[in-house]
Amino acid sequence: MKWLSCILATMFFACNTKPDDGCVADNQAFPGAGWNLMWKEEFDGGLQQWNTWNGGAFNNELQNYKAANVEVKGGQLIITAKKETSAGTTNPTDATQKTFNYTSGRIESKQLFSADAQTPELLLQARMKLPAGYGMWPAFWTYGDPWPTQGEIDALEARGEEPTKYQTNYFFGTEPGNNLVRGGEGFMQTTTDLTKCFHTYSLRWTKDSLVSYFDGVLVESKRSGGYIPELFGTKQKITLNLAVGGNFFNNFDSTKVQPGVLYVDWVRVYRK
Repeated sequence: MKWLSCILATMFFACNTKPDDGCVADNQAFPGAGWNLMWKEEFDGGLQQWNTWNGGAFNNELQNYKAANVEVKGGQLIITAKKETSAGTTNPTDATQKTFNYTSGRIESKQLFSADAQTPELLLQARMKLPAGYGMWPAFWTYGDPWPTQGEIDALEARGEEPTKYQTNYFFGTEPGNNLVRGGEGFMQTTTDLTKCFHTYSLRWTKDSLVSYFDGVLVESKRSGGYIPELFGTKQKITLNLAVGGNFFNNFDSTKVQPGVLYVDWVRVYRK
């Protein structure tokens, strides 16, 4: 009955087709028929399609974002968090110089994307290997300015000390700085260590829903209501970053931070 257990497993997560390396095989055939590729980044050249952040960030994060921590090598984007003293602006809205104890990297796509009347279904994907280590906060997400009037959709956020978990989220507000969404988080428990292998994280955005896939298998569907319809037509940029500490963590202990590395194989955007 091995085939039956595999089918049941794929109702939530893909079956392990590579027992020799312990990795769950991400479904390269996904998304299947009907989807048209409209944008891609294979990381086989430079970062011409991206803007690289310099300076601090929000959410009480501990890192100074620097271009030096972002590298394209061997067909992959490599974002490295380091324990080192670095000076930079406090955050994008506060130019006050601040001394940071960590550095890391963040990039944002120059192109903006939207599920709208011309593109009623948008699928965003990234194939990544997440960083291990206490205090690591990798993220694959989209947002628009001014936040959150153009929305934010988090396809993945994870904590390095919880290697078999990740979560999703979304935000929207009618005024800058004021998020109206409550309870937008979704929590995913996997059966594999996300820091050991590459996996594909996908987000399908429509007028009425935000649907998440892990290695091509549906794992969550946020339906209409709670401001999801208000996201339709907003313009958002794809963001990849590795934060250190911050409000994402509960009872955070900065003395335990273990810097890690986020690897991204590719990013793709499809439309229907």
